[in-house]
Amino acid sequence: MNFQQIEFYTSFGVSSQLPGESTPEIVFSGRSNVGKSSLLNKIAGRKNLARVSSMPGKTATINFYTAAPGYFVDLPGYGYAKVAKTEKQRWAQLMEHYFHSQRDIRLVIQLVDMRHPPSADDLNMINFLIDGGYPFLIALTKSDKLTKNQQAKRLEELAGEIPCGDQVTLVPTSAQTGVGIETLREIIEDVFIDAEE
Repeated sequence: MNFQQIEFYTSFGVSSQLPGESTPEIVFSGRSNVGKSSLLNKIAGRKNLARVSSMPGKTATINFYTAAPGYFVDLPGYGYAKVAKTEKQRWAQLMEHYFHSQRDIRLVIQLVDMRHPPSADDLNMINFLIDGGYPFLIALTKSDKLTKNQQAKRLEELAGEIPCGDQVTLVPTSAQTGVGIETLREIIEDVFIDAEE
């Protein structure tokens, strides 16, 4: 697939707007400020496809991108403490409606900052994906901030920190250096090829 042809399609901020969809979707999920927009831009080979913000909690909508033959779906980041309670409830309702609206979710790319143990919110999300039977992998962001030895140590630790960690695909990534981007692109292509068969 031509990743540079990925384009912003539409966004939804409340669950009532969200249509049912039978097109295959690859979903990007993670806490606020984990680097979802930066990773999306790197995968697409574009600088400004997804708007990057230094303000955590900025993505408050579910954003859809056309990625023929399917969609990339960028979920709002979770876990930002300074967001009002009503806003957190809206996000939770939006996420719940998204996952329970009969969608063709082919893969969830769950982002976790490689430098730190997964947060309680990360673990809740990972357990939700496991319990729901959603196929997922974990993209470990900001790997460029660690030395090779630190990366190897964190990979070992993460296998114990993440539920079923020894059975989950972990992909160290960096939106700065491009580490792991080709691996993610290959996985995405395979997922979409399977969807077409």
